[in-house]
Amino acid sequence: MSKEKIIGVWLVWAVIWPLGLVLIYNLETPAISGSWINLVIFALLTVIVALFPLRIGDHPVFFSQGVAFAVFLHYGLFAEIVISQIALGALLIKVRLSRHTMYRIPINQLMFLMISVFSALLYEGLGGGHGPEAVDEFRDFFPIVSYAVSQIVLNQLFLSAISKWLYKRPFKWLDQGLLWDVMTAGLVLPIGFVLFVVFLPFGISGIFFVGIPFVFISGMMMMYHNSSQVNEYLKRASRIGHELTGELSVTEVLNIFVDHMSDLLPLDHLYVFDVKESGRLKLIRFFDRSGTLEFPPVTLQKGESVSGHTLQAGKGAYYKKRTEWRTLESPYIPDASESVLSVPVVRNNETVGVITVYSNQKRAFLQFQLLILSILANYLGVAIENARHYEKTKEESERCALTGVYNYRYFDDFMKQSFLKHEKDEQEPVSLILLDIDHFKKVNDTYGHESGNEILIELAGRLKEAAGKDMTLARYGGEEFVFLLPGFDEQAALAFALHIQGVITEDPFTVVEHILKQEGPVSVQVTASIGAASYPDPCEEPLDLIRQADRAMYVGAKQRGRNRVAGYKDLMQPVQ
Repeated sequence: MSKEKIIGVWLVWAVIWPLGLVLIYNLETPAISGSWINLVIFALLTVIVALFPLRIGDHPVFFSQGVAFAVFLHYGLFAEIVISQIALGALLIKVRLSRHTMYRIPINQLMFLMISVFSALLYEGLGGGHGPEAVDEFRDFFPIVSYAVSQIVLNQLFLSAISKWLYKRPFKWLDQGLLWDVMTAGLVLPIGFVLFVVFLPFGISGIFFVGIPFVFISGMMMMYHNSSQVNEYLKRASRIGHELTGELSVTEVLNIFVDHMSDLLPLDHLYVFDVKESGRLKLIRFFDRSGTLEFPPVTLQKGESVSGHTLQAGKGAYYKKRTEWRTLESPYIPDASESVLSVPVVRNNETVGVITVYSNQKRAFLQFQLLILSILANYLGVAIENARHYEKTKEESERCALTGVYNYRYFDDFMKQSFLKHEKDEQEPVSLILLDIDHFKKVNDTYGHESGNEILIELAGRLKEAAGKDMTLARYGGEEFVFLLPGFDEQAALAFALHIQGVITEDPFTVVEHILKQEGPVSVQVTASIGAASYPDPCEEPLDLIRQADRAMYVGAKQRGRNRVAGYKDLMQPVQ
């Protein structure tokens, strides 16, 4: 979160929160005189209940709203706000915010204040009362239920809005948080209503009569939620592992992994390291939730920093706060980082990488999340190895084994795929250059086929160096090479072809594996005939480019003496 936003949050809190409390007190004038002991006991109960929160993503959910609900029905809005704010304070103390996340205090206090005010306005607008009058008639049921529903809706709305603002996450309405809000509210708010009903005739003893079971229920719900959460994480880990098994490139594998991890864990930064042959760690993927940090060029020695220590130890580590890993600090780790999970990526009993995630909150992660991250790290190790094998196989099938440029098969498929995407009216100018080495058979007969291969390799190297980043170069046949030039009309294509002609003829080629009697390298002068064609003018169809460029090369260049450049449009001039 930026410093400007943090300052803005505190300024808004300093104006709205105290002024709101004073204004609500004066407008409502709560009838709490002589009820201080009752309110203190309600406060103690809500603090105890707040010590058993559920963790839904980045947000703790606790059951104090049941106690606050009973207080609201009996004493009104101001007393409910005080009880809710006390419960919130107990929760924030329990989660132990770091100095970098203290801004959560004003954000949560303002959120709870807004929820209390809006829910109370709805309740009283529907005719709801307080004290014994709150349940005088059956029709009082409607404002009570409306109040409970509004608490759920507003809580989810505010949490989603804050997540989008703080963490730039997409706005989610139907998610796991809403499900648990409904489940807990469906249990806790009725108990809160029972607490209110029992408190009316029995007073303080009624608080203990309902409150003690309420505490046990909170603890049981927390344990049930933790168990359910582990099962859900295991299911999601399995789905992620399955998604990583497809025919993917290394980049696609890392993109999928990072996308899921940023959604699965309450992390702020994620680092994926690869173990190089030297035994050092090299950063291959970095994620910053704030989007303000750039990819750092990090290389670590074994034992250096948190990730290097994980590589050295060969096992995962969980640090709850910065003081636990103070001796492993590194300049590349963001200053606000507190909690850390770091696990090795193991493949065939060998550590091939390290994954380290950081959160700006203390105790942001749960212990079982270290296990989940270890499982996903193993999936990632297998997926990256498969991706590299897939890329190698794909590369071999697309490349000429001799020259390293694309082969005919790739180029033909690329042409078809490129032009099938566009209608003629939408297609920008595109040109194709086809070149053929002159008298290449004579070169082979004179110097040997090994020398011919050497010339093809050197020619491919010169052509690759001359090619622009948007051009596609391929070996089209034995001694034929082809360029696809997007955005080039025929005039520009002919200019580039003349440049290529100079690249070929300017310096002789050197052959070593020749069959001549003399020893040592031999220089061979090579020329090429080059033909060019363009679409949409004059070619009618983009797939005609090769045929027209081929005709320009043979008719316009070879038949007119070789070592020439010819365009297909030039061949059309006599016809016209």
